[in-house]
Amino acid sequence: MLYLVIKGLITAILVVAISEISKRSTLIGGILASIPLTSVLALIWLYIDKGDAEQVSRLSVSIFWLVIPSLSLFIILPVLMRKGLHFGAALPIGLVVMVGLYLATIWTLGRIGVSL
Repeated sequence: MLYLVIKGLITAILVVAISEISKRSTLIGGILASIPLTSVLALIWLYIDKGDAEQVSRLSVSIFWLVIPSLSLFIILPVLMRKGLHFGAALPIGLVVMVGLYLATIWTLGRIGVSL
């Protein structure tokens, strides 16, 4: 249980740190946020927990393919907000589009034989 709490604290500290840094500099915050910290932490925690390099490898491949549809959020959100849509409306719309693209990507990859 303590291990789970430590994992959660480390992850939360990183997210809060990036948020606080972004208040001072969106460039530095963007650089730090663009580093796939969540993915790297997930790979580390999975390897520590399971010690299974094959499972880590499969997760890494899944992350690679699913980053592509996730990028849509970072295009849609600023476009909607620049058009005058409030953040509270633009974010859920961006998330719904992103989820739709996730589903389309997963379906397409399955059809062409890529296993996630």
